[in-house]
Amino acid sequence: MSKEVESYKLGDIQVVITETDNPNRLHVDCNDGNFHSEFTVRIYEYENYKRHMNQKISTAYKKQYEEE
Repeated sequence: MSKEVESYKLGDIQVVITETDNPNRLHVDCNDGNFHSEFTVRIYEYENYKRHMNQKISTAYKKQYEEE
């Protein structure tokens, strides 16, 4: 089991950040109960561009509901 780095709510979206086998990358898991998304980011991106990452997550989930 990967070690959890951080978890937080982004509106209705639960975001969980965990370590990966690659020491330079983190796994991001997003779930709002209807849609699930996961991807990896470099630690540098997570530390320095977290706000931008959160905006992209929110926008992507919003578009999912608009397309339905």
